[in-house]
Formats: sequence, structure tokens, C-alpha cells
Amino acid sequence: ARSQMAEAILNKYAADHFNVFSAGFKPREIDSLAKEVMEEKDYDMKNHYSKDLSQYLGEKHFGIVITLCQKAEKLCPTIPGVSTRLFWDIEDPVAFEGSKAEKLEKFRKTRDEIEEKIKSWLKERKILF
Repeated sequence: ARSQMAEAILNKYAADHFNVFSAGFKPREIDSLAKEVMEEKDYDMKNHYSKDLSQYLGEKHFGIVITLCQKAEKLCPTIPGVSTRLFWDIEDPVAFEGSKAEKLEKFRKTRDEIEEKIKSWLKERKILF
């Protein structure tokens, strides 16, 4: 859910600066609550689906890699040509247990945290003002 959220947010604010991809080690269907909270803020998730990192390795050049969880940070291979590697440790909302309302709130918090990190990073790079 987190990488898909980050892909949609980064595309909204900087698609003209980056080709954005998200992928994981064990892709699974994107959680419906992730889609719901993203749509609340008009982020486009219509064509999003989970992808395995292996489909990109050796096929795409990545200058920047951002990981969003400790597990991915530990497992992520060294990717040739990466000039910037960032690690933003963001809690997995899918793992949260509670009522639907509580889960939605957790997904909103995650969305907002990712959005704030991305906006701050883009401001540092003078892409967003």
C-alpha cells in the first residue's frame, strides 16, 4: 500500500521531473482502504497494481531509490547507477488491526505522512515551492 501511495503522490507533484515506479518483494493486491483514502484527496489509483521488483532490475535505470519500510531497506539489492538512496521508515497500515473506521484513520495517517515526506523532499530539490 505504501509504495503505491507514494507513487501516486509523487506522480501528482512531480511527474514532469521523474519517471515514478513502485515495486516490492512480495507484491499483493493493493488494499482497498489505501485506494479509498487516496481517492479522498484526488490521487489517481485507477491503473495502479502491485509489481515485483525483479521485473525492473536490469531493465530500467534508477537514479533515485526510496524505500518505505525496514524490511525493504534490508532486502533491497544494490542497484547499479543509483545516485540517491533514501529510507523513510513508514509504518505499514495494512498490519494495523481494528475497526474499519480505525483502519481508515491509520491509512489516512500513512497517506499524510508519505505526502509530507514527498513534499518536503521536493521542496529541498527546488521542484515544489
